Parts: sequence; structure tokens; C-alpha cells
Amino acid sequence: MTIHKARYHCLAGALAVTLTLAAAPVNATELSMIGGFPEGFVFTTEIAQPFMELVAEESGGDVTVAFTGPDAVPTFEQFEPVQAGVFDLLFTHPAYHAGTTPVGLSIDAISADPVARREAGIIDFIDRHYQDLGMKLIAAPATGSKGFRYFLKEPVAGEPGLDGRKIRGTVSYHPMIEALGGTGVVIPGGEVYSALQTGVVDGAAWSLTGAKDFKWYEVAGYMADPVFGQVGVMVFMNLDAWNSLSADEQAALERAAVRLENGSIDRFDALAASEKDALLELGMEMTAFAPAEGDNFDQLWSNGVWSIATSMDAEPVEALRTLARDAKLSE
Repeated sequence: MTIHKARYHCLAGALAVTLTLAAAPVNATELSMIGGFPEGFVFTTEIAQPFMELVAEESGGDVTVAFTGPDAVPTFEQFEPVQAGVFDLLFTHPAYHAGTTPVGLSIDAISADPVARREAGIIDFIDRHYQDLGMKLIAAPATGSKGFRYFLKEPVAGEPGLDGRKIRGTVSYHPMIEALGGTGVVIPGGEVYSALQTGVVDGAAWSLTGAKDFKWYEVAGYMADPVFGQVGVMVFMNLDAWNSLSADEQAALERAAVRLENGSIDRFDALAASEKDALLELGMEMTAFAPAEGDNFDQLWSNGVWSIATSMDAEPVEALRTLARDAKLSE
């Protein structure tokens, strides 16, 4: 998807929500959402915007959602305002508030299958944990059957493949980056371009979609194989705001969440394939880690996510891992 098309999609979606608002009852409930990604970014156009449309559809226009991006509140500072009730909803990656709790980021080490996650009680477990923090987990859509790759200024050469390199990544990535010889650097996605350009980092660990929107092809020449892991972005809601909804309104949000989760993997797999082709056309080249390292990427990633989460809050994370292992959804 080109940036132009992404913006068109976002505007079209916004128009659909606006038309729904125009036809909505006077006493319709309008919820406010703060999002960790810009309005034209693929995660917003393909997850947040569809969620807003699904909520309006499932509620018959009785519930609508208004989106605000990270220009209003920086990406890494959004959890607390929603927790305090300044906004009703939060669309984010849970690694961005790992300092508050690491339980949400553990989803990246669990199979992306949305039906299996719910049947195994994974979503309910995470939801109960966040309710103790005054938040409710509404949806946990995965951005494809695989989640991540490394984007690098220089090709992989030898082993370890990231030897001596500084690599952008949230805390979830750091054990894996370090195992591959690199050093993890925490930087929001919107700041990675300048960090690559100025040499603050030598590469970035990121999802399979979004690098094109950020124009990283201008400052990083290589995409590395293999891909690995899952991306578990989430929609949370202030618990008091959730409890203030009627039973019908809550049910509408829950139906919207399930539809969002069930449709996201195929949509993002197609987007990832399209983005890879586009980045190659824009001049990026492929590079690859040695098989001795690359063959172990999924296990290295999963163990790394669990280890960092466990080191931050062992009891709930270990309980979640046991639940996922019993359901054969994680290592």
C-alpha cells in the first residue's frame, strides 16, 4: 500500500465514521481513542480505523470512536492518560508501557491464531491482569502470521550477524539483539529515520509493515531474512469507562474486537508481501543471517520475550507462559 493509498483509506474510513455519526441517535456514545501511531501509518489505517468502523457498525451507530494520534501525547507516554480517564481507549503495542507491566508484551511470544488465543484463555488472562491496573483489554489483533524482521544499513556479514551494531528495538527485542551480538536502543518508530540517518543506530527491528511509510529505504539499504515472531498490538479501555457502557454497548465492542482479530492476519500477510515488493523496487536489497542463527530465530525471539517479561514481573508472566505452553501456543 502506498502512502497515498494509505491516506486515502484513512480518509475514506473517517468519512464512513462521519456518515455513521450523522445518522446516529442524538444520545450516541462517543469514545475517545489515543493511538501510538500516526493517522496515515499502516497500523492506524489497518487496525485502529477498521476497529472504529466495526464498533459503529456493530452498535448500529450507538457507539462511535474519535481518534487522536501521538502528536497529542507521545507514544511511550499514553498508558497513564488512559488509565486516568483522560482518554477512553488506547491503541498501542504493550511493549510501550512495559515499565508499568510486561504482561501485555508477552503476547508477542504466543501464537498469533486469534481463535486459539481466546479459546485457551490467553486474552481473558491478560484482561484480568490489566483490570487490576484500571484498564480492560478489548482486542489483541496480530499483524500477520509472522511479525518482524531486521532493517539494516549494511548487510549481514558473518556470525554473530549483528556483531557490534546498535539496533533500534523496544525491550522485547533486546535479548535477541544481544544474542546476535548487537546492542538494543529504545527509540519510537517515528524517530528511527533520523537515528538511522545520523548513525545513532545501525538498524532497526520492526514489523513487516510500516518501514515504507517511514521511508526507511532512504537511509537503510537492507532487509534481513528470516522473519520471526508475532506483533501483538492491542486496544485497551479505561475500566471505569468500560463499566459505564450499557450491556449492549459492551457487547458491540466485543463483537467488533473478535471481527478485528479474525480478519487481521490475512490482511497483514498480504500487506507485508506487497510492502516487501515495494521496498525492493525502491532500492532496498535482501540480506540473510547464517542458517546456524536464522534457523533458531523463532525460539530465540520467544525465549527472549519471555525472559525480559519474567525479569520484570515473574509471577503473572510465568502463569501466562504456563497457560500458553499447555495450549501448545508457545515454547
